Parts: sequence; C-alpha cells; structure tokens
Amino acid sequence: MATHKLTEIAVKNAVFAKGPKKRSDGHGLFLRLHENGSKYWQFKYDFGGSEKLLSFGVWPDVSLKEARAKHQAARQLLATGVDPSASRKAMKASGRVIEGDSFEAVAREFFDIRRAEWSGPHATRWIERLQKDVFPWLGAQPLADITAPMLLQTLRRVEARGVRETVHSIGESCGQVFRYGVATGRCERNPAADLRGALRPVLVKHMAAIVEPAEFGALLRAIAEYQGSMVTRTALQISALTFQRPGNVRAIQWVHLDLDGEAMWSIPAAEMKRSRYDKENGRPHLVPLANQVVESLRDLQPLTGNGKYVFPSLQGQGRCMSENTVNVALRRLGFDKDVHSAHGFRASARTLSVERLNVPPDVVEAQLAHMKSGPLGSAYDRAEFVQQRRDLMQKWADYCDALCDCSKPSNLKGQVRAPGRASALRPAWRQSQETRPRRVP
Repeated sequence: MATHKLTEIAVKNAVFAKGPKKRSDGHGLFLRLHENGSKYWQFKYDFGGSEKLLSFGVWPDVSLKEARAKHQAARQLLATGVDPSASRKAMKASGRVIEGDSFEAVAREFFDIRRAEWSGPHATRWIERLQKDVFPWLGAQPLADITAPMLLQTLRRVEARGVRETVHSIGESCGQVFRYGVATGRCERNPAADLRGALRPVLVKHMAAIVEPAEFGALLRAIAEYQGSMVTRTALQISALTFQRPGNVRAIQWVHLDLDGEAMWSIPAAEMKRSRYDKENGRPHLVPLANQVVESLRDLQPLTGNGKYVFPSLQGQGRCMSENTVNVALRRLGFDKDVHSAHGFRASARTLSVERLNVPPDVVEAQLAHMKSGPLGSAYDRAEFVQQRRDLMQKWADYCDALCDCSKPSNLKGQVRAPGRASALRPAWRQSQETRPRRVP
C-alpha cells in the first residue's frame, strides 16, 4: 500500500522561498512551488524508456485527495501498458468531457437515482465502499477507458485484506455502475462481467443452528434452567418460539404486543429487513403468539412493563437489550458459536417445523418474513397466511414442550445426560419465574 508523505497542512504551508521548490508525495507525485505563490500538482514517470511529466492542476482547485486520485488513475494506466499523457491527449482530441464521464461521476449519478429506493444502511454502505476502495484508484478515470484488468487490480487490493464477501459486493456495485454507463452512453460494455471466477470465492458459512430434535430439546431444557437474568432467559425463550430475527426480538416494544385480544406481535414495517420503499410503505409483519409465549410475556410484564422495551438493556439508559446478550447467554449455557447462535433459532424452527411437523414451506417462510422468490413473487402473491401461521405457532410451541419433556435432560453444557426425569418446557419456565425477584439485575 502506498505511503504518502504530504498532508493537507503541509501543502497549505508550503512556500517557494523556504526549502526545495518541490514537495514529494511519493511514487512520482509532487507539488511544484512557484515564486508567485502558485502550486501545481505534477506526476513524473517513465514510459518506453523516456521520462515524462503529467500535470494534474493547481492547488487548491485540485486538493491533495483529488491529486492522489488522478495520480492513482495514471499509475493504473501505466500498469496496463498505457501512457497516461497520450491517453489524455487522445481524450482531448475526441472532445470527451472527462468530468462527466469519469467512474466517480457516473457512480454518484447512479447512486443519486437509486438511493431513494434503497434502505438507509444499504445506501450508506454502497457509497462508502466505493469512496474507500474504488474512487481513489479509478474515480478520475473515464468509464469507457476502464478495462477488466484495471478493475481486477483495484479489487485485488480489497481482496488482500481477507474480506472476500466485501470484495464481491464491491464488484457487484461496480457492475451496476458500468451497466448504467452502458445505458447512458458513457461506455460500451461492462468489464466487471469479465471478472467472473477471477476473485477468490466467498466462503459461505451459515449461522450455527441445532436442527436435530434431541439436541434442540437439550437446548430448550438448558434455557429453562438458565440461572441468569429473567429478562435474558425470556428473550431466549421468545427467540426459540417466534422464528423472528434477533434484532427484532431484542427490540420488542410493549406497545406492539396484543396479549389480551388477538395474541399478536405487530412489527412495524420500518423495523423489518426490507427495501427503503417497503419500510416506508409496507404493512407491518404480524407474528401470532402461542399460549406459551403469551404466558411468558405476562410473567415478565410486572418487571419491565413500565418501560418502552420488553427486553430493556441491563445497563439501563432507555435502550433495548444488547445484540450480544442472547449469544453470550448461549455461550454460558455451553453452546458455543459453532453449535448454535441467536440467529440459529430461525434455522432450527424452519427445519424442524417442515421436516417434523409437516408444515407447508410457504407458511414457514411467511412466518420468517422472507421475501417471496421470483421477479413477480411479491407483486402477485401477497398471502400472509395469518391463520395458518397462528396454527403453526401453537403447534410449534407444543412441539417444543414435548422436546423439552423428553427423558434426557441437559447438563447445562449443551450435551445430553443419562436418561432421567425432566419437566416440560412451560412448567419449567413458570416455576423458575415464580421464584425470581421482580427486578432487573
């Protein structure tokens, strides 16, 4: 990775009368100082055995950051055997408007068009990754001049950090920019498409989840015997019985629960994993609550019901439970991260409800709040299967009771002990809750 020598302060304070008439930033880029006080960015390089000089503009019109971006683009051309000075002359001769056709300009134009339909986190992540890992090297380069080797070299820098998923995501973002460039006449083809197979593959690792009935029963019994906070234990129970994402579980608000009428948890669309449009205009996700879940929440209500969150942070400050709380509790019970995770409850429920309870996959997917597959899936299939999911959730809770009441209780280490007598899941939960003091530890 290049080591730069200049800083914004050093550039600002550089004066012709003091010291050398040039200030080097490394790798041929330097700031030339003139007696009249002007400062010019220039790049000295060798091409074909001859020393050449390329100017990047006057400071402060061209900042240090912009000069470095142009410098990197020129070096990128050199790496592919192209003389950057000759390339610039050819572009001027053709009358091309460099500023509007550069990768960064087209990328930001595409971003401004699409950001309205993206979720806030996705939009932020999309532009920040390009700003950090692509613009410094390719941002100033005309879109039409960027070749597959140039793009690959840029992505290799990211890949060298060991972030395989990130580099593939950045590659996909670059592909979006090039496809938009083709559509708007800035380039003729998408070089990102030529990189298929050139990057190391993403090593897909699913969230750890227990999907065998006997082992899941041991997990449920360990939860019932959990000796920590009542708030944490109830969060574990609700995670096991509702199929919902950990972020939604820990952020449940009492105002979103109907425990006396419909026995329903209504998650606002804005809190769901959806596009920005669906977050703002979509319907809430309805989660039918089994009798066991309602009873657990009612048991917890005297303790946290006066606050906003069902599972408040143990540190107070009006926040919900930390994202690590459930996973830490699982570790305390002896289920390490390679055995089961907070997110793994979803995979457990999905697998066992389909394979053991013969529930139609569409109903389970609706409970998981997964998007319908296919280009027209969400447009034409808007079934939410509320009644079927109500039946599913009660059936699932009863099944968990049955697993917890089997003859092999846990030893709190995620293992199965010798056969012995064990209480059912619900009675074990109730008994432990009735003897617990009504306060958050």
